[in-house]
Amino acid sequence: MLVDLLSLLVAFVVCTALAGLLGAANLGTALTFGVFGFTLVLLWQLLLRRDR
Repeated sequence: MLVDLLSLLVAFVVCTALAGLLGAANLGTALTFGVFGFTLVLLWQLLLRRDR
């Protein structure tokens, strides 16, 4: 479970930073891309969830 939470956090931070580095107009735009990354990883985890 801790690994799942850390992967969500890493996805958010990496996508936000990448959007900022690639020229997002402002922080709000970069954070939006971070939320997209977070959502994609969350969906991936939910769809591939195995009973633990």
